[in-house]
Parts: sequence; structure tokens; C-alpha cells
Amino acid sequence: MKKVGKAISVLLLATLLLSACSSGNNNGELTQGSATQAPAGTQTAAPAATAQATAGSTAAPDMSPAPSPSATVAPAPTEIPLLYHMNKNYDIVPNEEGTDKKVVLLSFDDGPKDAEMINALMDTLDKHQAKAIFFVNGYRVKEHPELLELLHDRGGIIGNHSWDHIVLKDKGYAEVKKQIEDVQSIVKEITGEAPDFFRPPHGAGGDVGKQVAAENGMLYMTWSVGSLDWEMKEKDTGKTETLVKNVTDQLHSGSNILMHELPWTVEALDTLLTTLEGKGYSFVDPRSIELKMR
Repeated sequence: MKKVGKAISVLLLATLLLSACSSGNNNGELTQGSATQAPAGTQTAAPAATAQATAGSTAAPDMSPAPSPSATVAPAPTEIPLLYHMNKNYDIVPNEEGTDKKVVLLSFDDGPKDAEMINALMDTLDKHQAKAIFFVNGYRVKEHPELLELLHDRGGIIGNHSWDHIVLKDKGYAEVKKQIEDVQSIVKEITGEAPDFFRPPHGAGGDVGKQVAAENGMLYMTWSVGSLDWEMKEKDTGKTETLVKNVTDQLHSGSNILMHELPWTVEALDTLLTTLEGKGYSFVDPRSIELKMR
């Protein structure tokens, strides 16, 4: 009986050992390729190596957003050196010997008026790699802010031409200040930048206009070469030839050329710029001009 009892004890011990081994496998790591799932209501993070190795798995795709291009650090804008200044004749003059003096400054007054004309002007300027100042009136900007945005987005340099296009030289300080500073405000509100250049309507700003422009950090200017495009009429013939002749008859180094946003000026611009280039002139970037006359 002792032998039978001993045998039964051995059998019971073996059974216990086998049971322990079996439950130990379920509580350990999953064997490779196991389809065992975690209990419902829990989240199991798969090891990275296993996630990469299980091609065709039914795991949910990574829905995290791709890095935004705007998150990358943009290069700093190119700084434009101040190579020129304006003299008392409103001509553009090199600051140093050796800087090209055979340049002209292009400018357009009395806008913004029309998207088609603005785009045509900018297309021609881009074709000739030229920059220009667009002197805008506040009342026009208020009526069509989208046109100012267009000018700015296309690379036009925005200038201040007063709010109402009135003669300022005989007005009092408070009125002139409002005429000028209201334009500064609306342009900055729309484009984020206040103008650096001021041209009084009709070239008549007077001492008060010069004072207010200086108080706002702007360079005051009229012009030294007039295209006389404002004297032309729709019915006139040969307007392109007339405009080009008006400019070239007065042309000199540093010419500050006055034009307007007018249909015939748009038509003549490519011929004018081609003619100027043929005479050896290039187009000064307004941003390279100091904001103090000397």
C-alpha cells in the first residue's frame, strides 16, 4: 500500500507540474506569429519592430498630420542695399562712384483703378525686370481694397498720393495731416506696410506737405520727367509714339518719370521700356533709394 500511495503522490506532483507549465506559457510573452488578442477594452502598444515586420496587418493607419510647409523656417528676405538718393530736382543720384548712374525711376499716379490695367502694367514691368512706385489715393483704396492687394501681391511698391487728390499747398496743417496719414493707415491695414514715398497731387504739397511727409518717415517727391499721358484723350491717335517722345525728349540720368494708370499708358509701356533699355538705361528699384533728400 505504501508503494501505491507513493505512486499516487508522484502522479499528483506530475499533474501539478504540467498544469503550472501550461499556465506559465499563457502569462508570458506572445510567441512570434501569435494571433492572441488583448482583452476587450484595453489598448496594447505593439513593439516598433513587430509593427514594421507585420506586412499586411489590419492595424489602423497613422492618421497624424504631415508636417506643415509653413512649419519650416523661411529664409530671411534679401536686404536691398541703399545705393541711391534723391536730389532737390527729384532726380535719382548714386551714393558712391562706380554705381550705375544711367537709371530711371518709374512711377504711376492716381490708382488703383482697374485690375485688368494693373495686371497688364505688372506683366510688362516683370518682362523688363523693373520695379515702380504706384502712388495711390485713399478714396480709391477704400472703394476697391482688393485692387491695392493686387498691386501689393504683384510686387508694386505702394506710394501715398493723399486721400482726395486735392491741392495741399494752401491747406492747413490739420487737413494736410489727415489727407496724408489716413492713406498711411488704410494702406498699412490692407498690406501690412505703410508707404515710404509721398507725392502730392499736382506736384503741389507746399511746406506743410513736406513736413507731414517727414513726420511719417516718407520721402517727399514730385517728378523730373513728365510723360504728359494725362493730357491725352481716348480719341487721339499715335498716343504710344507721343508718350515715348515726351519722355525721351526730357530724358537724363536719374530721371524720375511720372505716368498714370491709363489705358494708353498701359499700351505704350512695353515700347517705352524697350526704348529706354535701347538707350542704355536701367530701372532703379525704389527700395534702394534713401528716404532723405540730399
